[in-house]
Amino acid sequence: MADTSETTTGVTVDPAAHAAGAPRGSGFWVVGAVLVLLMLSSSVPSALYVLYQQEWGLSSGTITVVFALYAVTVLAGLLLFGSLSDTLGRRPVLGGALVLAMVSMVLFAGAQGLGLLLAARAVQGLAVGLATGAMGAALLELSPAARPALGAQVNSAGPTVGIGLGGIGAGLLVQFAPAPTVLSYLLLVGAFAVTLVGVVRMRESAPGAGGRFRVVPHRIRVPADARGRFAVLVLTIVAVWSVGGFYLSLGPHLALSLLRSTNYLVGGATVALLAGAATAAQLMLGRTEALRTAVLGLLGLLAGLGLVLLSLGIRSAVVFLVATAVLGSGWGAAFLGSFRALSTLAQPAHRGELTAAVYVFAYLAMSVPAVLAGMLTNIHGLHRTSVGFMAAVAGVCALALLATLRLAARTRAEGSTA
Repeated sequence: MADTSETTTGVTVDPAAHAAGAPRGSGFWVVGAVLVLLMLSSSVPSALYVLYQQEWGLSSGTITVVFALYAVTVLAGLLLFGSLSDTLGRRPVLGGALVLAMVSMVLFAGAQGLGLLLAARAVQGLAVGLATGAMGAALLELSPAARPALGAQVNSAGPTVGIGLGGIGAGLLVQFAPAPTVLSYLLLVGAFAVTLVGVVRMRESAPGAGGRFRVVPHRIRVPADARGRFAVLVLTIVAVWSVGGFYLSLGPHLALSLLRSTNYLVGGATVALLAGAATAAQLMLGRTEALRTAVLGLLGLLAGLGLVLLSLGIRSAVVFLVATAVLGSGWGAAFLGSFRALSTLAQPAHRGELTAAVYVFAYLAMSVPAVLAGMLTNIHGLHRTSVGFMAAVAGVCALALLATLRLAARTRAEGSTA
């Protein structure tokens, strides 16, 4: 029986089919562009939330609900349709996701209040959830023969690159372009249309493509013998995505407050700085052992959170920006290391079920704490809420670090006695 490998989304890929001549070339870069563009579009609203608050009188709590709706619908799309491309094929699933993404951009552009904003965010989340499994598998199947590891690298770095570009791009448009809440999304409609043409023209890479439409929800299951290690590693996932959810929903507002600025580019640049530092850390530590990467990331998260608290205490914008860069590097490394370690806890046949469990924790951590922070902001103000939030996440990071160090020591001991 041939060995199989899996993408980070739990989609099984047969290396035999890959070696037998699965199409590569331009299709790989088309899929990479889809990944970056979808993540870019997901972060554009983050730079516009401050504008929505001012124009429509929305509270911070409402903004975090809008953000959380995206996370919940991504998770729903992933769990319901994550394996659909195995039967239909990568191309039709990616094409359908891009059409949904364009619909969401039109809804964003036409939004004049909370209703359409929520609808746009929900459709966008479904588009990303639908595309995630297909993108992960296609990037492995289409990776250049001379650089077989490139697919995994793009899978890892593509999201943070997209988030960073979306933050800085939307910030520029908000500050310098007319009608940014319309123009930003119309430009993305055009970009999605171009990539849709590329997807239509690329060759199919899924071995079982051409089957019937069949929704098989991902099972959520953690093997009994791996639950202890899963509980340790998922603490890091919770810490990482709690930070990510806060920065992508309330981070731009906090940056503008600390900098005492009305320049909307600041908000987008803050998101870009966090994501850029995360990408750099992932690229630098790509070959480092998983648990060591997770430990380094947790140390970076703790250092970054400490600096954020310091910046809030002395109300220093410079320290806040340095803190964001340090926090971003820890964020990227901690996620990379913990996810890689988690992916080894199940046999290939059950790795998709385990990955689904990881995504449940990740998206809940991204959404629930952010909503709570938004609601507390309405009561206690952004500054006090931010202090409490960062202190709480630092506590989770400290627990995760201690537990991961013990897990690493136990793993080394088991390896030396094997």
